[in-house]
Amino acid sequence: MGTQVIVLNGGSSAGKSSVARQLQRVLPQPWLTLGTDTLVDALPPSLREPGAGIGFGPDGQVTTGAVFRELDVAWSAGVAQMARSGARIIVDEVFLGGAASQARWQAALAGLEVLWVGVRCDPDVAEARERARGDRGPGMARTQAALVHVDVTYDLTVDTTHADVRAAARQIAGHVT
Repeated sequence: MGTQVIVLNGGSSAGKSSVARQLQRVLPQPWLTLGTDTLVDALPPSLREPGAGIGFGPDGQVTTGAVFRELDVAWSAGVAQMARSGARIIVDEVFLGGAASQARWQAALAGLEVLWVGVRCDPDVAEARERARGDRGPGMARTQAALVHVDVTYDLTVDTTHADVRAAARQIAGHVT
């Protein structure tokens, strides 16, 4: 059947979204990009704060409450169902729970052809990107740079520190069947 889902996991400002956009350009079929920012943007304002929802601390720390976690499970199941219905999906994700986050996605994506890709970036470079973006809390990129990869297993890893995102996308596309 071929690859149905590409999961890009990396910290804030690692280049996942840029790589995903380039993948959409280089892959021959249409691919939808969905990710954690899509989910957060869809939340009501009451869940965009600490407690039951998702909170962003002044030091870059991200906390998630019970309601957010329930919605996150439903979100991954919905993304998986889209893939089962024939859509090709690029998941732009941040595994805050490391291997536990991957296990949740593995359960949702069971039976689908998935390419697991780690997107790494030097913390200093990611932090500089974060400052230039201005839409992330300071410290988030540095905090997440290593955390999101703890005990996560990949089919492929790309490093966007110095690499052109087009080259990273071409490298990933070479592994899509």
